Amino acid sequence: MTRPVSFSFKEIILYTLVGLTSLFILGYSVHMLVGGMVSPATERLIIIIACLIGVAAIAFMAWDVARLRKKRAAQDND
Repeated sequence: MTRPVSFSFKEIILYTLVGLTSLFILGYSVHMLVGGMVSPATERLIIIIACLIGVAAIAFMAWDVARLRKKRAAQDND
């Protein structure tokens, strides 16, 4: 029987901080790229879409880390 994957409190804080700063930089980069070329409403929409894609990518990476840890823990138990 495999043990559930657990993250330490420090890891959760670190991953959250990195994720939030990454999203901030992504949103600001989109603002710098399209700001002034499109209307403010369109700019906000593009930033929202980019950040949603960024959230999906970060969630996938977190899921992948948990999956790999679970696989490694199962191999160590064998």
